[in-house]
Amino acid sequence: MTSGTFFESTRHHLSLMHGWLPLTVQILAALALIGAIGWRTRRWRLVWVPWSALIGAGSAVAVYWYTQTAGVADDTNPAPTALWVWVALSGVAFGVLISGWRGARWWRRLAAAAAVPLCVVSAALAVNLWTGYFPTVQTAWSQITAGPLPDQTDQVAVVAMQKKHAMPLKGTVVAVDVPATASGFRHRGEFVYLPPAWYASNPPPPLPTVMMLGGEFNTPADWMRSGGAVKIIDDFAAAHGGFAPVFVFADPGGAFNNDTECVNGARGNSADHLTKDVVPYVESHFGVSRRRANWGVVGWSMGGTCAVDLTVMHPETFGAFEDIAGDLAPNSGTRAQTIARLFGGNTAAYASFDPSTVIKRHGTYRGIAGWFDVNSTARGTATMNQQAIAAGTLCGLGSRSGIACAVVSQPGKHDWPFASTAFSAALPWLSSAIGTPGVPHVGLPATPAVIPVRAMAER
Repeated sequence: MTSGTFFESTRHHLSLMHGWLPLTVQILAALALIGAIGWRTRRWRLVWVPWSALIGAGSAVAVYWYTQTAGVADDTNPAPTALWVWVALSGVAFGVLISGWRGARWWRRLAAAAAVPLCVVSAALAVNLWTGYFPTVQTAWSQITAGPLPDQTDQVAVVAMQKKHAMPLKGTVVAVDVPATASGFRHRGEFVYLPPAWYASNPPPPLPTVMMLGGEFNTPADWMRSGGAVKIIDDFAAAHGGFAPVFVFADPGGAFNNDTECVNGARGNSADHLTKDVVPYVESHFGVSRRRANWGVVGWSMGGTCAVDLTVMHPETFGAFEDIAGDLAPNSGTRAQTIARLFGGNTAAYASFDPSTVIKRHGTYRGIAGWFDVNSTARGTATMNQQAIAAGTLCGLGSRSGIACAVVSQPGKHDWPFASTAFSAALPWLSSAIGTPGVPHVGLPATPAVIPVRAMAER
């Protein structure tokens, strides 16, 4: 093995969530900060060190306030204590760098200069441990550098491969630029996964399609980089003679931090983009089935809320959904904050995108099925969280309205590894539910324990 190959292999498997790398960075940050502070003078210890500590405390309080008011964290997904520690230490390091630079020895200045980025990186690693956004160094590097996705190719190669009428060993991912004609929604580039069976004929077979949606902070590539979706789908296709649904990795946000909750509102017409731009584009450009029974939608966290909402609002478009740890309703803080932020204070507009209200107003559904995923810590009366209550409430309400559904517990936390596990577990059912050729019928699993159906506490 060459040194380059060894480096590439190491980078692909070097974890950013556990193991020696995060621990090493944290140790170096602590040592640099200790070296930067030192004993120094009496005035330093009595005035400037406490002043730096105040900056650290203020930084932690400010970040905590933001995560609570913006709806980033709740009882379902509390931030780890390590995050607040490293945010505070980042503030301390900054205060020490500013107040202690003058008159310090060169090596103490070097320690102070190093302590700031090391503490910030340690805080970032704590965030990553919380979300699982970058499982490995390779994942982070590909995201930062906008590197190619797994199985990625271009439109020219797709056309050339299709003319051969020969199924490749793996599927292909192609970037698409969907016109926002109907929605006017400013969105980023999106992606389509074509399974090997799509290349078997020209025109391609009318395969079923799944729309994939990420979380609150997202890019359209997240499911492929952080969620490992391409390998999961490739493995599934390989086990079914090259057949799998076509997958479209859509953009519900338009920007990394634009929390639209997939609604039409003050942050853009996200719902219209997904249903009136993306769906027709994929149908017309990739020859997929236009029958609602052959369309599904999968979402993680915010995307899980979207998956339910889009399906119950548009049963003429989607026939099945998988909600992975979604909320009871669009959520951008408290209910009042959500109405103000997403709908400009319009309560009626909020109600029109509230899945519970939509289901009650619609009446009986026919031919709709859903799979709700909650993590294992969500089950049981002692550790009930919002996502577990949401899943039980929506599945109970949906069942009474003709929606076949199940609530399934998967191991893990509210992070991308959990989302990946949940998607992999539900894929055989979902592929079967939307009529993928060559996939035998797979029924919904029995919910092992009933999650109490009760009203969500006001956020």
